[in-house]
Amino acid sequence: MRKGYLVLEDGHVFEGLRFGGEGCPIGELVFTTGMGGYLETVTDPGFAGQIVIQTYPLIGNYGVIGTDLEGSCRLRGYVVREICSTPSNFRAEGDLETYLKEQGVPGICGVDTRELTRILRENGTMNAVICDEIPADLEAVKAYRVAEPVEDKASETFPAEGEELFRVTLVDYGTKHSIIRQLTKRGCTVTVVSGITPAEEILAGKPDGVLLSNGPGDPMDYRAQVEEVKKLMGKVCVFGVGLGHQLCALAQGAKTFRMKYGRRGANQPVRDLAGTRTYITGENHGYAVDAETVTVGSVRYQNVNDGTCEGIDYADLRAMTIQFQPEGCTDVKGNCFQFDRFLNLMKGGNL
Repeated sequence: MRKGYLVLEDGHVFEGLRFGGEGCPIGELVFTTGMGGYLETVTDPGFAGQIVIQTYPLIGNYGVIGTDLEGSCRLRGYVVREICSTPSNFRAEGDLETYLKEQGVPGICGVDTRELTRILRENGTMNAVICDEIPADLEAVKAYRVAEPVEDKASETFPAEGEELFRVTLVDYGTKHSIIRQLTKRGCTVTVVSGITPAEEILAGKPDGVLLSNGPGDPMDYRAQVEEVKKLMGKVCVFGVGLGHQLCALAQGAKTFRMKYGRRGANQPVRDLAGTRTYITGENHGYAVDAETVTVGSVRYQNVNDGTCEGIDYADLRAMTIQFQPEGCTDVKGNCFQFDRFLNLMKGGNL
């Protein structure tokens, strides 16, 4: 390891040790509060374009496990207090530092991640750069923004486990593998299509339901996708997750806004406004739907901490959306019932 720096757009400088890939990436600096699941974090496509801080101090202690990876590694950079170079786990296939080097993702360790998190909580999300020398001019850092977040991929089909009950088209804006697994184990054959696929092509496949996946970036940058979502809603059962939730809201005339520092981690309390339950959820987003602008459908879920919209039911359109992550593969495992709600909707049931 060699000396390196994490430099924030406001001039804060943190000295540490570089590991992983080479280069001096600029990215949007965000923090995630999960105490486990670092593999799911580094391979979550929803972090595309971002430099991620892990608030939990020791990262990499159980190595890299191939079956736990969620997708392509699209981080711009990775910041930890301490990285473990000698992982211990019977499932480990290698160490995290080597994996990040292979993926070309630069990291920096030995920095005060608590202080970094305080800065972002007080001042809001900002850009940063991981570098070998402190830059004299930070204009390029300040100007950075996540661009072209949707990857154009070939479609792929995953067969149902056991008897096929439903056929679901998953529109991939940055989906996680665990969402596909939750559907296939419930008897759904899942066809994953690119996030730029036209609604007409999706409907031509005659799916029983469409899942609009989570993904990175500002939902207002997905104007073309919003128009396609508008064509889908009311024609087929729709389940929007994360970014998919935001795109559905925009398609029905609501507005979104950028949060001060977003929510990333596995400890967010969400209240079900249709009942008495509160769920602890995993989340990864920097934007939210403005509940005051929702005129179609009804807000179903609400964040307990700040009152923001966490989900909308569109009963007349046979659609449901949630901001939080339902797949439950890391710290939070109690929200997978959202997939059962989706299956019930495809059966003709009510929300």
